[in-house]
Amino acid sequence: AMSTSGEQGKGKRVQPQWSPPSGTDVPQLRLYNSLTRAKELFVPQNGNKVTWYSCGPTVYDASHMGHARSYISFDILRRVLKDYFKYDVYYCMNITDIDDKIIKRARQNYLMEQYKEKQPQAAQILKDVLTARGPFQARLATTTDADKKQMLERLDASITGALKPLQAALESKAADDVVQPLAQALLANSKDMLSDWLDSQFGSEVTDNSIFAILPNFWEGEYHKDMNALNVLPPDVLTRVSEYVPEIVEFVKKIVSNGYGYESNSSVYFNTAKFDASPQHSYAKLVPEAVGDQKALQEGEGDLSISADQLIEKRSPNDFALWKASKPGEPSWDSPWGKGRPGWHIECSAMAGSMLGESMDIHGGGFDLRFPHHDNELAQSEAFFENDHWVRYFLHTGHLTIAGCKMSKSLKNFITIKEALAKNTARQLRLAFLMHSWKDTLDYSPNTMELVVQFEKFLNEFFLNVKDIMRAPTDITGQFEKWDEAEVALNKSFFDRKSAVHEALCDNIDTRTAMEEMRQLVSHSNSYIASKKSAKLGPNRMLMESIAIYLTQMLKTFGAIEGSEPIGFPVGGEGQNVDLESTVMPYLSVLSKFREQVRTIAREQKVMELLQLCDDVRDVTLPELGVRLEDHEGLPTVVKLVDKEILLKEREEKVKMAKLAKMKIPPFEMFLAETDKYSKFDKTGFPTHDAEGKELSKGQEKKLRKLFENQEKIHKEYLLSKGVQSVVEKK
Repeated sequence: AMSTSGEQGKGKRVQPQWSPPSGTDVPQLRLYNSLTRAKELFVPQNGNKVTWYSCGPTVYDASHMGHARSYISFDILRRVLKDYFKYDVYYCMNITDIDDKIIKRARQNYLMEQYKEKQPQAAQILKDVLTARGPFQARLATTTDADKKQMLERLDASITGALKPLQAALESKAADDVVQPLAQALLANSKDMLSDWLDSQFGSEVTDNSIFAILPNFWEGEYHKDMNALNVLPPDVLTRVSEYVPEIVEFVKKIVSNGYGYESNSSVYFNTAKFDASPQHSYAKLVPEAVGDQKALQEGEGDLSISADQLIEKRSPNDFALWKASKPGEPSWDSPWGKGRPGWHIECSAMAGSMLGESMDIHGGGFDLRFPHHDNELAQSEAFFENDHWVRYFLHTGHLTIAGCKMSKSLKNFITIKEALAKNTARQLRLAFLMHSWKDTLDYSPNTMELVVQFEKFLNEFFLNVKDIMRAPTDITGQFEKWDEAEVALNKSFFDRKSAVHEALCDNIDTRTAMEEMRQLVSHSNSYIASKKSAKLGPNRMLMESIAIYLTQMLKTFGAIEGSEPIGFPVGGEGQNVDLESTVMPYLSVLSKFREQVRTIAREQKVMELLQLCDDVRDVTLPELGVRLEDHEGLPTVVKLVDKEILLKEREEKVKMAKLAKMKIPPFEMFLAETDKYSKFDKTGFPTHDAEGKELSKGQEKKLRKLFENQEKIHKEYLLSKGVQSVVEKK
């Protein structure tokens, strides 16, 4: 009987009800969308694929830090979407190589080259500069923009400075070798003004399209070099306006046939009123309050495209050019409306449309492009595709200021990317961008960069410490150590920081907060390492390694670390050997101390050869290895690791200065100072007796005479270079 009840009991047993975890809310990616001026949940239109169009550079000059602001920031956003959120990003960018600025600059460069090739006489240069100065000073008098005025005034002053000496030389009928250099100096100083004047005289005769292609082709190359140097990923596809003219013509034709464009005087304009009146369209979605801002509109149309005739051609002052009839002196392409060239805004619409179709997920550009450029792009494309969603998310990067000021030519605070890279590494520049929000103003200043350099050092020291901990020998099981409270606490902090970084990146890709969380993780880890060391215990290897690998991964995702090493900054990357310091410093300080002791003894014993060897080590040998020694009287020698190129430049400078100092000494003074060697001199300053009062031997005299004559020769060269011939000859 017992057994049966047992069996019945068995039959009844069932798995208890399982209660699923309730879970917590997972943060989702939101992006600040200029179309709503709010952070919106990011939803790609097509599965995991993200189509993205970015406005690239107008290539007529060197890229500056203002450009870098956009390109580095978008590179960071793109990498985060691709490598952190794992979207499949298709990134398209354009190069504007047809544009009013390019046309003007190319024409002026060409005319200036032509002018110089004719090798004009000094009198001709003077005459032309004086002629060109009339319209230039008239412009100066009417300029109201303070920045522009200041720049023109500075230009005017340098022209005046170069004019006067040439006029004086020509009046006094000076020799040709005096006049020519003065004429060349005037030519150099008035280059901008002369180019403008030549352009107004002869610009209309420059018609060959290839002349307009040379300039953008060169600057596009420079732009790509800059982007490589900044570690900015190349776009998946790059479109150039000059290669898309047929597509642009087709695009304009369709806008006209859809009823949103009209021809006037061989140009084609966009009918803003008609577009805005259509029930499914609205004009100026990004900055509606800017509609009617004539100054913004005129800047958008370009210098060469605002004239009285054009204002008459348009049905409304708000209309903008889709196709411009080419004036004499402008490149031109065939079109149904006659020979012309694309308007500025249409370029992006046609290129993005042909690459990405009727709607894209993301469109990016600088904040100042919102109106009229991007608003006009939206209108054109939506008029072409007859839709109202050409762009889903519009991202605009913030401005960049230089030490608190707007970047402008007149303030001379125009910093090119090359100049910035001469001061800081690409990683440091990128860290500066990561430590700021991508959509706010970023101030580039020595102060900002100093903080960045300190942060980079802080990270690097941590990585080096972890590498050191990992180097401690262990067997295969010894790498797993028991966790105590300290490890559990640090690990909890590690997971909290990771989720805080994730939350920050979901919140409009807030790298600033993410970097701050990473800094705190390093601080925690540092105090953990310190407390272990003071207790004479080794830090937990696995935990340290996990943290260091995570931080390295994040910096790789941000594009701040290149290379395949799992931990830390690569050694020997960018010509800066990061790990070098900790490796070689002990050896260098031994060498430096040894050298100090040798110098002290050599001084006391007056062993000049040894002192010379010590100097050679400092001045010749070590700079070749990227080491600078700085001797300070009565203090230990300072040892610095410096980039080899910088040291070799310093050395060249030193040699030049020493040579110049030697040339300056007149021969009659060269021996007089050496009273420790000679006691009597003749009237030319030549020594006759040694320090002990003994007469010099014939051999000694011959040796010194040679030095004396050599000094005469180099001193004369020095005087000639200073233009003191007459004085020398009179003597």
